[in-house]
Amino acid sequence: MNLERHFVNRIRQQAKTRQNATALRHKINGLWKDISWNVFQQQLDQLSLAFLACNIQVQDKIAIFANNMSRWTIADIAALQIRAITVPIYATNTAQQAEFILNHADVKILFVGDQEQYDQALEIAHQCPQLQKIVVMKEQIQLSENTLSCHWEDLIKLGTAEFQAEFETRLANKTMDDLFTIIYTSGTTGEPKGVMLDYSNLAHQLEAHDIALDVNQDEVSLSFLPFSHIFERAWVAYVLHRGAILCYLEDTNQVREALTEVRPTFMCAVPRFYEKIYSAVLDKVQKAPFIRQMIFHWAIAVGQKRFDLLSQNKKLSFFLQKRYALADKLVLSKLRSLLGGRIKMMPCGGAKLEPSIGLFFHSIGINIKLGYGMTETTATVSCWDDHHFNPNSIGKLMPNAEVKIGENNEILVRGGMVMKGYYKKPEETVQAFTEDGFLKTGDAGEFDAEGNLFITDRIKELMKTSNGKYIAPQYIEGKIGKDKFIEQIAIIADAKKYVSALIVPCFDSVEEYAKKLNIKYQDRIELLKHSDIIKMFEQRIESLQKELAHFEQVKKFTLLSQAFSVKLGEITPTLKLRRKVIMERYRHIIDSMYSNNKENKENKEISIFFLNKLSLMMRKQLLCRINVLMKPSNSRISDCVTRKAWD
Repeated sequence: MNLERHFVNRIRQQAKTRQNATALRHKINGLWKDISWNVFQQQLDQLSLAFLACNIQVQDKIAIFANNMSRWTIADIAALQIRAITVPIYATNTAQQAEFILNHADVKILFVGDQEQYDQALEIAHQCPQLQKIVVMKEQIQLSENTLSCHWEDLIKLGTAEFQAEFETRLANKTMDDLFTIIYTSGTTGEPKGVMLDYSNLAHQLEAHDIALDVNQDEVSLSFLPFSHIFERAWVAYVLHRGAILCYLEDTNQVREALTEVRPTFMCAVPRFYEKIYSAVLDKVQKAPFIRQMIFHWAIAVGQKRFDLLSQNKKLSFFLQKRYALADKLVLSKLRSLLGGRIKMMPCGGAKLEPSIGLFFHSIGINIKLGYGMTETTATVSCWDDHHFNPNSIGKLMPNAEVKIGENNEILVRGGMVMKGYYKKPEETVQAFTEDGFLKTGDAGEFDAEGNLFITDRIKELMKTSNGKYIAPQYIEGKIGKDKFIEQIAIIADAKKYVSALIVPCFDSVEEYAKKLNIKYQDRIELLKHSDIIKMFEQRIESLQKELAHFEQVKKFTLLSQAFSVKLGEITPTLKLRRKVIMERYRHIIDSMYSNNKENKENKEISIFFLNKLSLMMRKQLLCRINVLMKPSNSRISDCVTRKAWD
């Protein structure tokens, strides 16, 4: 068996050849600090020995419940070196969600990041019989008297030389068939499933990306997406495999500052990141003097023309080159500087990016690399190369990936990147595959004549109105949700006579708008009830959905005063909507949007009034919580069906 592409071997080889070169970069007390490959490898080995001291056996599970940090990666790879399995847990998961994963995966050691995760771990520890140790990754966190708890430094001390022989044996006996991780899909419906990925899956992707991408040792990658998701986790593995520099951003609110400080060449992001930048830029342009607006739009048009010609392998005219040089000096370079000014490529995944936004970034010279993949496929199945881009497509297939279109136009995938199955779920594993071994993605799609892959619908989320029209909610949400006044949107249409929407406004933008109109209000509830605010949203939604078919257009909407919450189960840690939960929790509001009652003439205002009633309930939050918690678990749902008032 060829172990050259075994991920552990790739890390150890890079450490051997790169030595004093920077491997990791993280922020300590406001300053960026480097960790060399030599030091990185030493820390990995020390922790691996400590795991052996804790009697961690081959393919035992070690979980990490934390935000991005260098110690996340160190704990991860140290576990892999002794043939253990890493189980990531989103830092935003609730105690109950973490408890399910810990017990289902039989986790023996749990790493926690901040105080919140530590408190949650203590809350559930007595319900996790397999759990032997809770390791706190930050020194400033105060430990309780719980016997399971210890600091990172205390764990490291356990790794003495007496375990070196066993360590060498583990390294020598590793195989490509070992699992390196079990990732629990957040799941928009039902119980989470543990996706089993082995080293052959990862090796397949490392090799495929070597063919498809150009990443060298001088590159700098900024990581701010959660490592608990396969998108960022697989990208980090690739960055380390290539010997590039990996920078950690723990606080996602500091992305803008980090971009100018680190000046990365690569950074993974999700569509919402690009949507916010796009809307912020356009908003600033709209406020600028007319002549500056003209210059901006001219520059973008020149940039788009240049990109279109280059993507078609056509020569640029002398006149266009001169125009582009001027456009770049006046506008485009300044826009790129918002992202540090050195970006070569930004992989984009997790959801569909609105085409106009993707085209905008390519026009200013930012290579947004749209792609498609799943946890079950160890991330990437398709993506665009550096010289071509169609904003409506998710690119061409990765090397050695096999895709066909099956029943109901479902995208089916086969190849070395596809998972081994779902942990402890043999029936679900069988159901996930066709008889000839293709993975069912749940996405509907098609190829064009040039072999570009397009996603047309999400099969499981496709809605059908009472008039028999099929609605793709994600498509509509993408069209409307790019607006600067909209933070979140959930489309309602299934078995309904028309499309409606629940909208969480971007309150910074709404409050700024209200200030300009001199609208007086006491709280957000009152603000959202104001006729001028409602009218503004009506006008903007009307403008945003002009391209939609009449039956796809939102006819009524409700403005919500609180965002959809991970802790309440309304969205997943990857920010995907849990539509069944939302439908149930907001049933009264949704029903009001379809009511023919004359008293509900203005459905939006009535719905907002309903939310006002909920806010009054929140004044009794303590009493509510006590009452609910004292009841049996099967009665809690009905008591809090509208919203958990204490959250």
